[in-house]
Amino acid sequence: MLDREQLKASFDLDGQVAIVTGGSRGIGRALAFALASCGAKVVVSSRKADACVETVAELVDAGGEAIAVPGNMGNLADIDALVSATVKAYGAIDLVVNNAANALAQRFGDITPEGWEKSQAVNERGPLFLAQAAAPYLEASTHASILNVVSVGVFTSGNGLALYAAAKAGLLMLTRSMAAELAPKGIRVNALAPGAVDTDMMAANPPAAIEAMRASSVMRRLADPDEMVGPALFLLSDLASFVTGSVLVADGGMTFH
Repeated sequence: MLDREQLKASFDLDGQVAIVTGGSRGIGRALAFALASCGAKVVVSSRKADACVETVAELVDAGGEAIAVPGNMGNLADIDALVSATVKAYGAIDLVVNNAANALAQRFGDITPEGWEKSQAVNERGPLFLAQAAAPYLEASTHASILNVVSVGVFTSGNGLALYAAAKAGLLMLTRSMAAELAPKGIRVNALAPGAVDTDMMAANPPAAIEAMRASSVMRRLADPDEMVGPALFLLSDLASFVTGSVLVADGGMTFH
């Protein structure tokens, strides 16, 4: 039976190296700060270099250890550079958080090949190839864990959000496949499915759409990004040592499972 000290130690990430994509804002930023607070060395990546540098500066000011490695998850060369820079700086990779996303919305009938490719590149292809590039280093870790941030939209009709929901549904399937194939190497792979969260991505929606999402859960509100920290830390930490191939839904009661 786990005692108090063992439970506390389960969330101790001291010395572990974590990559967080989309780490300069929203859920990714909240997770970057949480991982650093638990002792991890955090690599913050997003498309905007200035935002990465600013986030890292705040992490360091708060007592954490972090570096900025800007990059676009839709660019395979940037993904390879992210892994290389992480290993060069810290010599290891223990945790990967695939959080970067592209919320491009095109309704059925107006979906363009360019839109499809852009959505798939960032939301599904990027996380797959980051996990693949990081896998050899994760295999050397005794705490190896990959967290793919999907969306509760994968359990809905995806009305009006077909591009985004389809890519996230694909990432959920990849989560299961990766979990099965990487388990023999000691690497756990899980997914977090947030509901409506108060982020910049959410704020870009029309007010009526935001209100509809707010009202769609039984809690009748948007989540704060920090409310994704608990579910994410559980899946990443050793407390979830027997959890892989799973999806944890944090949606305020928007969908029920």
